[in-house]
Amino acid sequence: MEDDARLPEIIAPEEVAHLPATTGERLLTRQEFQQLSDVPAALVWLANIENPNTRRAYESDVNAFLRYCGVESPEDLRLVQRAHVIAWRAQIQATGVAAATIRRKLSAISSLFEYLCNENAVSHNPVSGVRRPGDGSNEGKTPALSDDQARRLLQAPQGDGLKAARDRAILATYLFHALRRTELADLIVGSLSERRGVLHFRVFGKGSKTRYVPVHAAAAQAISDYLEMAGHGDEKKGALFRPVSNNRTGTLENAITGDGIYKMLKNYAATAGVQMDGLCLHALRATAATNALEHSADIAFVQMWLGHANISTTRLYDRRKSKPEDSPTFRIKY
Repeated sequence: MEDDARLPEIIAPEEVAHLPATTGERLLTRQEFQQLSDVPAALVWLANIENPNTRRAYESDVNAFLRYCGVESPEDLRLVQRAHVIAWRAQIQATGVAAATIRRKLSAISSLFEYLCNENAVSHNPVSGVRRPGDGSNEGKTPALSDDQARRLLQAPQGDGLKAARDRAILATYLFHALRRTELADLIVGSLSERRGVLHFRVFGKGSKTRYVPVHAAAAQAISDYLEMAGHGDEKKGALFRPVSNNRTGTLENAITGDGIYKMLKNYAATAGVQMDGLCLHALRATAATNALEHSADIAFVQMWLGHANISTTRLYDRRKSKPEDSPTFRIKY
């Protein structure tokens, strides 16, 4: 397959042919029972992945795997076995990429074959039973701020202007609610609503799942101040956090981008004297999750709060057993 092709042999087959339709109580014949459907377009599988970042990554991973296996037609996918996946995993590991990257690549292949299994196009998922590398640690690699660093960052936007008000609201939304980068950027004014008398964010997360996150009082006040100054608080379908200047397009109605928020974070981190390797927007999510767990939040509730499908992911933020101040180092007295 050519490098610039987008799953060419897989996404452009003829229309999907399904098993003969059945009516009433008629039983399948042996021939019908053993028949596989035509392999459907991978384009359909990709279209079901709504997160654009995940879709791009999965598409790249699948293309790489198909090239490695020499798949030249949709029907060739039926010949892929677990041994192919294991050999591909070994090749990737030899390049020295991170364990998380290998897990993502295997997840992409598994997702495709799971879809094909559900469409009765292949008989099995060759990724099933293939070991996925662990982190070698029970703690996530994303850094988390200390309580003092978080306070300094929250206080960094100074002044009475619109930009300072917006930035205080953004930082409070991150540090009190542990949203993902795209989740925050995608918030609209209508994402704020009351449920049982408590203000909540309606958050659209991974896997097109919606969750409701109660709004912290400090963030609610910062957002209220910002919207009053910005003047778009009644635009329920409009972006919540918007640019305050835009020399490129001249429009201020669109949502501020994740890149714009990241640049804002780096500037305020420098202002607040927060120095940390790997400081990124995800570090603010890790900070909020770590802080909640350290202050006795139930890990099952933290899992739902973060929008994690698996609690093992949530445990990566549980650093209660590795707090530096609890180290025996500081118990030694000579």
